[in-house]
Amino acid sequence: MMEPKQVSLEMRDYVISMGAETLNWCMQCGLCTNLCPWRLVPGERSEHFNIRHMQRLGQMGLEGFEAEEILFSCTTCGMCQANCPRGVEIINNVRGMRASIVGAGMAPAALRPILGSAHANGNPWSGPREQRTAWQEGLDVPQFGPDTEYFLFVCCHSCYDPRSTKVAKSLVKLLKAAGVSFGVIGAEESCCGESVRKVGDEELFQKLAAANVELFNRKGVKKIITTSPHCLWTFSNEYKELGGEWEVIHYTRLLSDLVRDGKLAFQPDAGKKIAYHDPCYLGRHSDCYEAPRDLLAAASGEAPRELSRSQQLSLCCGGGGGGIWSEVPKGERFGELRIEDAVAGAAQVLATACPYCLNMLIDACKSLERQDQLEILELSEILAAALK
Repeated sequence: MMEPKQVSLEMRDYVISMGAETLNWCMQCGLCTNLCPWRLVPGERSEHFNIRHMQRLGQMGLEGFEAEEILFSCTTCGMCQANCPRGVEIINNVRGMRASIVGAGMAPAALRPILGSAHANGNPWSGPREQRTAWQEGLDVPQFGPDTEYFLFVCCHSCYDPRSTKVAKSLVKLLKAAGVSFGVIGAEESCCGESVRKVGDEELFQKLAAANVELFNRKGVKKIITTSPHCLWTFSNEYKELGGEWEVIHYTRLLSDLVRDGKLAFQPDAGKKIAYHDPCYLGRHSDCYEAPRDLLAAASGEAPRELSRSQQLSLCCGGGGGGIWSEVPKGERFGELRIEDAVAGAAQVLATACPYCLNMLIDACKSLERQDQLEILELSEILAAALK
C-alpha cells in the first residue's frame, strides 16, 4: 500500500507567490508532457520528469516536486507553454517551485558555486569582475558615452568562456564595419540574471537586476544590443517592472536591418552547406526566425538548410533553465539529436545564434565524435568571416 503524500497548502501558496500565478489554471490535459523534449531521449531523467505531474504536485501542495531529477530537469524551452490550451505560464510555475527550494537554502550541489559566483562576482562563471573586459584586448572597443546610440551588452558567457568570446569579438568587427554607434560599459556590468532567476534564486536576480538598472540608467542607456537571446528576453520582459525601459534588440535583427539598408555587405561563400539551429529564447520566446536566416543567406549565397525540427518546432539544445550547468549522460542529451539531424541532412556547418546553444552543440558533437563531419559555429563568426 502506498503511503499518503504530505500535503502543504502553505507550500502551494508560497510557490504561487514566487511567480506561479497561473499554477491553478492547469487542467491536466497532458499536452505539455507529450511535447516535452525529454520524451525524445532515453534514460533516468526522461523516466522521472513529467511536467504535467509536476504542475499537479504544485497545485495540490504535495511533496515530491522538489526531487532534483524532477524539479531541475526543465530547460524552459517553452514548447509546452507555447502550445498550452489554457495559456498556463508553465515556466513561471517551474520558477516558483524552484524558488521555494532554492530560497530555503536547498539548491542542488551543482548550482551552489554558480549562484555563489553570481553573488560575489556579478557573473556565474567564477570569473573576477575585473576580467569581464579581458575579451576586448587588442580590439579598441569603444566605451559607451553620452553621445553613443547603442549599448552593447555582452553576456557573461561571451565575456568569460574562451570559445564564446569569439562571438563578442566577431560582433564588434561587424558593428564597426557597419558604422554603428555603439559602446560597452565594462566591469561594472553584472549578469542579466536570467538563468539565476530560472533556477529559482529570486533574491539574487533582484540584486543583479537592480544593479544593472541603476547602472544603465545612470549612464543614459536608451538602446541595447545583446549577444545572447537570454539577455534579450530578460531585459525586454523582466526588467520593465524594475525601471528598465529601454529598446532592446538581438544582434541578428540589427545586422539584418543593416544589410537590408545597404550599410553592411558580405562576400558570399557557398563553399560549405550550412544548417541553422533556432535557439529557444531567440525563436519561440522572442519570435525571431527570419533575421538569422536572411543573414546566413547573405553571407553564404544560399538559404540555410532546415533541420527536421525548426522554427516554432525547434528542439532545445538543453542549455536553458540552468541546463548548461547540468551533467547529462551521453545518449540522453537533446543536443546529440540536433547533431545527428544536421549530419543526416548533409550539413557541414551547424550554425546558431546563442552562446548557450553554441556550447551545448559543441559538447554534443564531441560526445558523438562527429567533429570531422560537422563544424559548430555561432552566426556572428560566419558573418565576420564573410565581410567584404
